[in-house]
Amino acid sequence: MTKQVIGCAFRFSNTLGSGFLEKVYENTFAIEFRKSRLDVKQQAPVSVLYDGIVVGEYFADLLVSDSVIVELKSVREFGDAHAAQCLNYLKATGLPLACCSTSASPVSK
Repeated sequence: MTKQVIGCAFRFSNTLGSGFLEKVYENTFAIEFRKSRLDVKQQAPVSVLYDGIVVGEYFADLLVSDSVIVELKSVREFGDAHAAQCLNYLKATGLPLACCSTSASPVSK
């Protein structure tokens, strides 16, 4: 699955390049996933539970085939806060994999 995610990122990155807002890349990623016949949800809700009660809710940029979170950032480099966000999404969802992509470099981190 990660190979497909990275392939989709390179396909649109080679065409669009960098400089657009995250929403443009989110929409383009979604188009590429659908062209690859992958199920994709944009702005997928991520609930944080404590003792069975929702104590926070966030939105992952993309959820692919209910198994991979794709988080997009319009930054040149990921910082600790970006990594923490992805790790928290994994912890909250119980999913094993998140791919992070920047508009400057689509390779997953």
